[in-house]
Parts: sequence; structure tokens; C-alpha cells
Amino acid sequence: MLKLYHHPFSAGSRFIRLMLAEHEAKVELVQERDWERRPEFLALNPAGTVPVLVENDGPPIVGVGPIMEYVDETRGYSLGEHRLMPNHPEARAEMRRLIDWFSHKLHEEVTQYFAHEKILKLEMPASLGGGSPDNQVLRVARINIKHHLHYIGWLAGSRNWVSGERMSFADLAAAAELSVIDYLAEVPWDEDINAKHWYARVKSRPAFRQLLSDRVPGLPAAPIYANLDF
Repeated sequence: MLKLYHHPFSAGSRFIRLMLAEHEAKVELVQERDWERRPEFLALNPAGTVPVLVENDGPPIVGVGPIMEYVDETRGYSLGEHRLMPNHPEARAEMRRLIDWFSHKLHEEVTQYFAHEKILKLEMPASLGGGSPDNQVLRVARINIKHHLHYIGWLAGSRNWVSGERMSFADLAAAAELSVIDYLAEVPWDEDINAKHWYARVKSRPAFRQLLSDRVPGLPAAPIYANLDF
């Protein structure tokens, strides 16, 4: 049995949930608020960050990269020709490059700003930084997202999927990041039609349904969030 320690609006956690759903893996979700520094969770990951995956009585697997590799090595064969890990070493290298781009550069320049300012601050006590969003931070994120959206659009427009001819883990990583921002109606989809069409393809997959049911208490989802024809 798999157990995933996550936060519903952690983009990395969403990436893992998508990949597990694509593999039709049953998983128990345990929500963590990393600012609470829960001792039992720190025993699994001293860094106190999500996602963390545990299978049965095995050791904790920490972070999107190690979890991705573990899921592929233990379950990738079940997908046959639809395996999310490319066959060729060069294609795998390109996929891993893009996952690093989405999970670090896009996340650090865009997603984490929106998530922290508009979602996490609602959940955090004032003593730990909760409160109203910082509009100056949001302005920076709104500028940065346009550049990343155009890059995703260029990738999707020049390939069948973002890293090649087949859907891969890279598509799930990018979609997980954008899904957090899309909940907040902060993705300027009109800026790039290729990015919009690519996201609609990923968003329409059965694996995405679980994410589209997530809600933030006190903060309704954007009208297009669960709309597959947006």
C-alpha cells in the first residue's frame, strides 16, 4: 500500500498524484502543513517538505525526482508502450531537463508566489506568516508566468507533447504547476494558444479528475478550473 504525504496545492505533490493516477496505483493521501513541523512527519523527512511517498514498511522516498524514478522502476512496465519514461537515453535526458525546469525554475519564479500568497497564507496563522497577499509579489509572478507560458507553448507547438512524441512525466510536471495557478484564475491562457490546447489535452485525462475536485476552504475555484472546454 502506498501512502503519500502531500498538500493539495503543493505542485510537487500534484505531480506525484498525477503520475500515480496514470499508473492506476491506489494510494492513501495524508495532508501535511509543512509549517506545522509535525514530529512524526519530520521523522520521515527532516527537511519537513512534501511530497514524501512510503510503500508498505519501506523507507520514505522524498522529493519529486526520487519518487518519479521509483514509480517508474516499480510500475512503469504496467503501461507498456505508454510508459511515461522515454526509451532512448537522449529523450530521457530531455524529459529530466524539462522536469527540472518546471519543478524548479517555473515553480520558484511563478507557482510558489501564487500558492503562498493566495492559498497558503489563508491556512497559516499570522504568527507564521499568514495574512493578506503581498500584491508586489503577485505582480512579479504575473509578469514571469507569461514567459513560461510562451516556452510551454513553443514546446507543445514544435512537438506532439512537451518533451517529445509521447506524453511523459514532463507533461505531468508542467501541468501540475499550472493547475495550482489555474485554480486562482492567474494563467493568461490567451497569451499562447498552443499552451492552452496542450493543457486541455492533459486536463482531460482521467488522472486529472482528482485534482479538479480539490478546493481551498474560503477560496472558490476559478470558473474554468474544472471546465475541460475552457
